[in-house]
Amino acid sequence: MMKQYFDDLVSGIEGAIAADPENASPRKIYTLEVARIGQRLYGGEERVAWCGITVPFDLLAAMGVTSCFVEFVGAMLASTGMVDAFLEEAEQVGFGGDTCAYHRSVLGAARKGFMPEPDFLIAATCPCSGGVAVMELLARHFEKDLFVLNVPQEMTDANVQYLADQIRDMVAFVEDHTGQPLDPATLAAAVARTNTAREKLVEVYRLASQVPSPVNGKALNNFGVVAALLLGTDAAVTVAEAFRRDFENKVAAGEAGIADEKLRLLWIQNRIQFKNPIVKMMEEEYGAAVVIDELNDITWGPIDPDEPYRGMAARAMSIPFNGANTRRVSHLQDLARRYRIDGAINPCHWGCRQGTGSRGIVGQGLKEIGVPVLNLEVDCVDPRNFAEGQLRTRIEAFTEMLTERPSPWG
Repeated sequence: MMKQYFDDLVSGIEGAIAADPENASPRKIYTLEVARIGQRLYGGEERVAWCGITVPFDLLAAMGVTSCFVEFVGAMLASTGMVDAFLEEAEQVGFGGDTCAYHRSVLGAARKGFMPEPDFLIAATCPCSGGVAVMELLARHFEKDLFVLNVPQEMTDANVQYLADQIRDMVAFVEDHTGQPLDPATLAAAVARTNTAREKLVEVYRLASQVPSPVNGKALNNFGVVAALLLGTDAAVTVAEAFRRDFENKVAAGEAGIADEKLRLLWIQNRIQFKNPIVKMMEEEYGAAVVIDELNDITWGPIDPDEPYRGMAARAMSIPFNGANTRRVSHLQDLARRYRIDGAINPCHWGCRQGTGSRGIVGQGLKEIGVPVLNLEVDCVDPRNFAEGQLRTRIEAFTEMLTERPSPWG
């Protein structure tokens, strides 16, 4: 079933692009490349690794492994409207309904045979310990070996080297399971592609910060975290260049991502993965554009081809969710300033320490620079408790308040 879904998605997008190549939007090109990952995951012909979010996917690509973080499956199941059955499966065997639905949906999908069997699994302690627990459960379910990267929370030279050494051990682990050694030339080429994509993405995000922004609420939805799956491949460069070129053209023409940009919003952490009217309502009724998502940013430097493991280690440690909450708040404040944000939306994903658990310090940190935050009580994956009417009322009041107050940026 899942293989057919991805096959149909790939063939549909390829057909649309072939029929009208001049109107191939960056979002369509990006969706095609992500769908191709799903196609390979479920194709049964390639080596597959289920991973944590901060695992070096470009390194695994260089080793001939198709890899993906497990939360991607939860988001995909929610977006296609199929997630309820998998959540119920997990809950019926004892996984609490107040835990992270990304993880519950994945565990339910594995139990019902909707997760392809991996060759091995690689977890990372960042960004959440719950993710490691899920990887341990999946490893037992599939009876496969698990490697865990312990990501230090403080960025020091010693800690970067500590993680780099673990990544080196991870390479040996993968080699043992594939029977093929890592080719230095292949790794060098993957690092070069990662650095090229990174350079282009820096420009993409700079262009997105312009006033008016060329971004609408859909263009970069879930982009930053999912685009990491493409690193090290030609697809990463293709996608980054498509967005860069499109945004550059729109900025040059003074074209906004939405028809009448009046308010500029920051979306904190997770988007709501199932179909809902919130972003469309804000755009069409209030001229409120989501111009930046928290994870749509480059927080890491170019990877030194002579020390790739250190570069990959520093990249994993640099994400806003790693370390003290004060570091994350500083990053959000920086985004608010760069993008001239009027207000922020925080969905406060149930069962998540970065979502619900951090709402107080995040709200206070943005309040300090004059940016109000709307906290929504919502599960970003589970639609069964989605109170659309209540959320609509709160969003209407929030956007009206933003419209009536002066911009924090003058």
